[in-house]
Amino acid sequence: MLGYFPMAESRKNKNLIFIDPEYRALIPIESFHVSKSLSRLVKKKPFTITMNQAFYQVIQNCATMNREETWINLEIEKLFITLNEMRYAHSLECWDNQKLIGGIYGLAVGGIFFAESMFSCVPNASKIALLNLVARLWQTGFKILDVQFLNAHLLQFGAYEIENIIFKKNLKEVINIENKFYSSTLTNDDFFETVLTFLQARIDKS
Repeated sequence: MLGYFPMAESRKNKNLIFIDPEYRALIPIESFHVSKSLSRLVKKKPFTITMNQAFYQVIQNCATMNREETWINLEIEKLFITLNEMRYAHSLECWDNQKLIGGIYGLAVGGIFFAESMFSCVPNASKIALLNLVARLWQTGFKILDVQFLNAHLLQFGAYEIENIIFKKNLKEVINIENKFYSSTLTNDDFFETVLTFLQARIDKS
């Protein structure tokens, strides 16, 4: 595991470029920043949360929704759909009255989760998907949440950068951890309970 990740120059470009940036962006799991407004909202249980129930739709929406251009081409879609079938790639979905309104997908390997992209077609759906992802990673003992590049949107969750050489050292330390991220029996109530436990643990720690 070298830590490279694939990107395309555009949606229609069939070629893949494997990126190895000088700095790597991470979101802290245990100290993930949750705003008071997001905390209040998630406690109202506004959406139904599922795992791997709509992986294809999530990655397609990440590629096309509210975007003029994207780095997710059809080859990347096919690659991650195959990885999902192998139980390496996963998606978390937000539903409102059986309508998919937000989600996030990525790759779980050892004790690291590589979050690839997320989408939302209603306010806060992608934030709630991300919060559920982080709570699940926390519950199952993951050590690193990689988001590749830092941007203004991710800063609100506590995202930060580290040098690539440090990232790769940390990657070697966690890559062989056995993870239990995926479960076919998880229900919306399970996700809700995990998020509440995660939020309470943050309060207790502070």
